[in-house]
Amino acid sequence: MTRYSKGARTERELIDMLHSASYSVMRAAGSGVSSLSPDVIAVKDGSGYAFECKAWESTSLTIEPDRFEALKEWERNTHMKTFVAWRMNGKPWLLIKPDEMSMAEKNYTITRKNALKIGRYISELL
Repeated sequence: MTRYSKGARTERELIDMLHSASYSVMRAAGSGVSSLSPDVIAVKDGSGYAFECKAWESTSLTIEPDRFEALKEWERNTHMKTFVAWRMNGKPWLLIKPDEMSMAEKNYTITRKNALKIGRYISELL
């Protein structure tokens, strides 16, 4: 399975979860290619969430600085709560606020340990 296929499959999984919880949901066009908007946007009862989806098994999660800044700008412009949604094999979606990531050498990052310590899961929104 290609990285794109895995990412698209997990994005659809998140979309289905949100839709089942009565959110109006859309997957952004160019998701995974363009850094103009988050991958998934969900709205319910006048408030919304935006998700940059990452699906990989690793000891840390990284996001390029331009992608990170685009997420922060999206949050400022829309006033939507914006998260990096991290899906590890066999684990529920973890939600990480961009400000919970820190700048490493070239990218913004968070360790798996710190993400699990924060312990914010999609079930909290549903």
